Amino acid sequence: MAATGRNAYAAAASRFGMELVSVAAVAGNGVIGRDGELPWDSIPADKRQYRERVADAPVILGRRTFESMREDLPGRAQVVLSRIERSYDAGSARHAGSVAEALEVAASLGYPSAYVLGGAEVYELLQPHLDRMVLSRVHGSYDGDSYYPEWDADEWERERETPYDRFTLEEWRRVGR
Repeated sequence: MAATGRNAYAAAASRFGMELVSVAAVAGNGVIGRDGELPWDSIPADKRQYRERVADAPVILGRRTFESMREDLPGRAQVVLSRIERSYDAGSARHAGSVAEALEVAASLGYPSAYVLGGAEVYELLQPHLDRMVLSRVHGSYDGDSYYPEWDADEWERERETPYDRFTLEEWRRVGR
């Protein structure tokens, strides 16, 4: 029987001390990027809901994604997943050399949730550990070189779908967590 409501959060929190949520804007054909950028024109409503969602929580992201956001870093703290250890001049950034270390660092910050922000390889690596996904389904298909990973539909349940101009926000929860 799948956990729901508070029980689902409690199940997620018991594993990592936090709920792990993937947040991504995904075109109809699965594209999330092209040459390190979004392949569609800016969607202010999507950017706004995304920024509000992650504002008071740690985020986990790859080095290239981190560097692309340097001017306007998301989240309370950034856990940068990279094979090569680096120091960052942003006081809120922390390095993690593996998925296990990224989860440990994010959990150590003491927040109820952490958000996975990409890129494609980071989404793929953390997919097995996710409790929820919040996907902005951008209307249309786009040329790109980065894709959101596929997942086993039997493991996920769509909880909510909210239409907006140019995208539909889908909220998914892993069944049984």
